[in-house]
Amino acid sequence: MTATSLQNDLIKTVDHLHFYLKQAMMIEHATLPPYITALYSMKPNTNLEAFHILRAVAVEEMLHLTLAANVFNAVGGEIKSVFTNPDFIPQYPTFLPTGETDFKVGLNKFSRDTVKTFLKIERANEVDKGQPLVVPRKTTNNLLTIHNREPHYSFYSIGQFYAEIIRGLHALYAEMGDDLFCGDLSKQVTPEYYYDGGGEIIPVTDLPSAIRALREIQEQGEGSGKERIYDGDRELSHFYRFQQLLLNDDGDENYGQYYVVNEDEPEKSDRPGYPSGGKFKVDWDAVYPIKDNVKLSDYPEGSEVYEAAQEFQSAYSKFLAQIEFSFNGHPEKLLPAVGGMFHLKYQAERLVKNPIPGIDGVHAAPVYRVD
Repeated sequence: MTATSLQNDLIKTVDHLHFYLKQAMMIEHATLPPYITALYSMKPNTNLEAFHILRAVAVEEMLHLTLAANVFNAVGGEIKSVFTNPDFIPQYPTFLPTGETDFKVGLNKFSRDTVKTFLKIERANEVDKGQPLVVPRKTTNNLLTIHNREPHYSFYSIGQFYAEIIRGLHALYAEMGDDLFCGDLSKQVTPEYYYDGGGEIIPVTDLPSAIRALREIQEQGEGSGKERIYDGDRELSHFYRFQQLLLNDDGDENYGQYYVVNEDEPEKSDRPGYPSGGKFKVDWDAVYPIKDNVKLSDYPEGSEVYEAAQEFQSAYSKFLAQIEFSFNGHPEKLLPAVGGMFHLKYQAERLVKNPIPGIDGVHAAPVYRVD
């Protein structure tokens, strides 16, 4: 079967919808380890502005994860064993699709190149009509896969991936009506169970609320259009938050600059590439030289960093189990679970401050999965 024969209508059953919504949760989570690894790699009391930018985006990625879970639960998905599946955490570096090519997302220190990768994750990538939904890739380590297809097939872009979920929801609703939304309402996360920050928690009970939830995920990442720096909530989108770190970086004068969003008259907000807010220092050297894409096997067994990495990995697995539990009818547990994600910083410090025995000038880093 060729890519051209897979262009349309991948989602034809509720089982197909569940399959791709699980992948939506995987892709929204997959940004968390890269973002918080970069966050943890910063030396204490440095890069405070960059630290807060990264932390705010990480919190909002948890919002995206929650919205995807709300949609999944609303259409009768079984959340149990999704987050606790060993393969829910990808093997880094993993590949994300972006049109004709794809790019690697890894676990790296805070740096110019790392921020450029974050921009690739969050950028708006509009594609022309007629582009196939699915294309063959050169690698099998693709985060997005196709139901019942070989692993080297993936979506043409993340935008096409979400567009197909939205199309599939409309098509299944046309067949099933309100029966599509058969999920237990007690599993919906509502606004009182989440941080009062950027974005909106949307309980999903019908087709309009499901589409709103998915649009919130899309717009908060890339913005509501190529000429706008803000999303549907009139908040600065993730792409432009990260871009603030590189706008005035010429190798000698390393400083970022804030975009300004006019919440009352958003059309008067800054235009892309033309920030008018305050400037701030970005110190690319105030970072621990952590090992890229580290695995537990990279540490000498029995060493202090080996034990610290085991403890971090165990704590991260517990965090995911708590998230899964909260999405399975216990929404009141979500706030403490998300707070726990940032308490992992103290365990991460045991790693990033210490060199790896036997490797000069290279420090340890968090391990998220055991391979």
